[in-house]
Amino acid sequence: MTTSARTAGSRADGRHDTVHALTADGGIVAIRPVTPEDAAAIAELYAHASAANLRLRFFAQPSPRTLHTEVERLCRPESDRHVSVLAHEADVLVGVGSAERLGGRTEAEFALFVADNHHGRGIGTLLLEHLADRCARHGVTDLIGEVLPGNVDMLRVARNLSSHERDRLDRGIVDVTLRITEGPADPIMDERDRTAERASLRALLSPSSVAVVGAGRRPGSVGRETLLSLVDYGFTGTLYAINGRGTPVGPVAGYRSLLDLPGPVDLVVIAVPTDQVTGILADGAKAGARAAVVLSAGFGEAGPDGRERQAELVRLARHHGIRLVGPNCLGVFNCDPRIRLAAGFAPRLPTAGGLAVAAQSGAVAIAVLNHAERTGTGLSTVVSLGNKADVSGNDLIAYWYDDPATRAVALYLESFGNPRKFARIVRALARRKPVLALKSGRSIAGRRAGASHTAAAAAPAATVDALFAQAGVIRTETLGDLLDTARLLTGEPLPAGPRLAVVSNAGGLNVLAADAAEQAGLQLPVTGPGMLENPLDLGAGATPEQFAAAAESAASSAGADMLLLIVVCTRANRPAEILGELGRVMDRHPGLCAAAVVTGATDPPNRIGARGLPVYELPEQAVRALGHAASYADWRRRPLGGQADLPGIDRRRAHALVEQALQAGPGWQDYATTSDILAAYGIRLLPAEVAVDAGAAVSAASRIDGPVVLKSADPQLVHKSDTGGVRTGLAGAAAVTEAFATVAAAGRPGCGVLVQPQVSGPVELVAGLVHDPLFGSVVLLGLGGVRTDLLADRTLQLMPMTDLDAGRMWRSLRCAPLLTGYRGTPPADTAALEDLLLRLGRLAEQHPEIAELDLNPVFAGPDGIHAVDAKLRLTPAGIEPDAVLRRLRDPG
Repeated sequence: MTTSARTAGSRADGRHDTVHALTADGGIVAIRPVTPEDAAAIAELYAHASAANLRLRFFAQPSPRTLHTEVERLCRPESDRHVSVLAHEADVLVGVGSAERLGGRTEAEFALFVADNHHGRGIGTLLLEHLADRCARHGVTDLIGEVLPGNVDMLRVARNLSSHERDRLDRGIVDVTLRITEGPADPIMDERDRTAERASLRALLSPSSVAVVGAGRRPGSVGRETLLSLVDYGFTGTLYAINGRGTPVGPVAGYRSLLDLPGPVDLVVIAVPTDQVTGILADGAKAGARAAVVLSAGFGEAGPDGRERQAELVRLARHHGIRLVGPNCLGVFNCDPRIRLAAGFAPRLPTAGGLAVAAQSGAVAIAVLNHAERTGTGLSTVVSLGNKADVSGNDLIAYWYDDPATRAVALYLESFGNPRKFARIVRALARRKPVLALKSGRSIAGRRAGASHTAAAAAPAATVDALFAQAGVIRTETLGDLLDTARLLTGEPLPAGPRLAVVSNAGGLNVLAADAAEQAGLQLPVTGPGMLENPLDLGAGATPEQFAAAAESAASSAGADMLLLIVVCTRANRPAEILGELGRVMDRHPGLCAAAVVTGATDPPNRIGARGLPVYELPEQAVRALGHAASYADWRRRPLGGQADLPGIDRRRAHALVEQALQAGPGWQDYATTSDILAAYGIRLLPAEVAVDAGAAVSAASRIDGPVVLKSADPQLVHKSDTGGVRTGLAGAAAVTEAFATVAAAGRPGCGVLVQPQVSGPVELVAGLVHDPLFGSVVLLGLGGVRTDLLADRTLQLMPMTDLDAGRMWRSLRCAPLLTGYRGTPPADTAALEDLLLRLGRLAEQHPEIAELDLNPVFAGPDGIHAVDAKLRLTPAGIEPDAVLRRLRDPG
């Protein structure tokens, strides 16, 4: 079981500390701490329970006094010794859980009780997960429970909750222990999450009945056009038109209200004025709706009043177990021939295929639908998220994981609600299906400036790049690039490597293709079995037979992993015959990733051959798509890695040092505090003495064998070399005395200077970390010293880090050859460098109070790694998103 000590939305008042979560069958329950006002409801929960259910909880038939005592215990205020939570579905109390600390230990005894008719829905599991999360905030590390052997449901909850669960049978009772850990989520937890998400979205994406509210007689109105879209697309279920007069719309029967419908409705599509939406949703709940699409605007995008209206709408939907898309969205489309859902007002209707799309922008969704129609790209699902008040990209990623119709996923994102959860679940999806993303906000105006090198490097765009790279998400620069790549990945196999063969009848386009290949990180091998030339120019007059023979030779070659066919159509050749021959050649090689470029044709095809080889207008488009495919395939082949074994870490000492420093005052820390905190994680800094006058500096220098360095000891002076705060290579008392005044003057009066031995190394690096309240902690490695910002040769890694990530970090740097023995120089101790990065990562994971840390410079050489200077800023950890705990987004 994985938890975080800081969960978004946490408040001291239990009534307002409510979160919502999905049950296994797709229902929505509200989970919050128990308060004294809940006593009557809990007593009623026990009063209506069966004797068998009570026996499983109390091991015997409880007396009224026992139940009264239990209710009083549950309603005690939360503390380090007692935690209790309950679950409501609408107005019904469906379960309660509690934990009592055992003496002064870090263990607590837990107990759960779920209403008889709600067993098997995963409510007990949810209660235990949220109970564990709250217990972790109070320092509890293990939950212990006693369970009767016949309590199969409870034993299943415990055994399915975590790979760290263990139990034993004693005295006819099963003792269960659950370890509350801080690490990656267990696969079984992810599976439960996906199961619940899929069940909750079934009424949205696969409804058997749809009612469109606001579908009247006026042509061009959003409601009417949405209903006609459903009709035109051939929705296979039952349709209802809701308008003020109950007027039919086309072949669809009309009703004045959702309450007048002859039967229940799964999905309600709302296209009415803003002030009517909440009332319509309430009627939908009474009509049995489990999902709603709100096309109406005027909510979160309309300022503070709109945000409050949106929050009220979501709270209403949650109370009634309704999943909601929007508001302010284009609609939802499911191209499954068994469903044929087009619940939106887009001008074009999609063709069924393998690409699923989620877009925050309705205009982007329309562009996708238009491009898909023009290029013959088939779609499985298109969801316009609008304001993302409830259903988000994270929900859809979980749904598409097991969707057999979806072969690739495309995301247009303007914001992240919980990027930590996104990173975790999208990584799992990308291991089985390609995920492409276009994230807006790359402009300079969208970047923040940091006080340290690490903070400056971890700007929003760079952090998102790191997140996508780690999770295997293909980040594209433009919408066209995304759609071009999606066309390839929904139909072509993944390439086995980066080698590309190009066959064409146009030399100029060959050159452009070769240039694009280099930019995309692809290789064009010029020799190998079956390779003639690469790129191969057959000349404008190449016959269909010549083209086919060359394509067959390249496709059969062991020297290429991908093939690009470029056909220029002229009046002197036979384009249709050439494309026909090439299609037949490629059909004989279904395992080879390939693409075609056709230019000059009056009406070029979108695909060729029975396999549907994608055809592009320009070589750059095709090569970029192939490059993305090759990079993604390379990521898929990489081993996942595991948690690194890092001996010598004293987490408790580091925690105590951090707490002590924060009590003294958050902000930049002095060198001694910084050194002590890092030492607790096995990270050693170069020794230094603080000198407040020239005499003390000379005395400290005399105890060092060799030249010394003077640095300002002011912890708030970040970029010391820019302000005269560093003097190197000082030998002798006179040199130290002369340098002291200048170095000391760079900082605040009285801070003095640091005196250190002069060290150097073949490679000067910078390492560090920065904590982002939304994304979590980020570790940085790059070329160091004064060249850090100038050359910007650096890489970022988000948490958590595996034992393989540190090696990938340094290998990704442009200066990596310097670490492996460039031009005969001794190679650096890269194992020590990896150990440093992994320890920084562990420090970042376990101490989010570390807002910024810079180690600059870090000298890397054959004798090891030497961190010469460090800057550390501490700040109290606030409420942050949790990557694992199952909960729906805060309604605001």
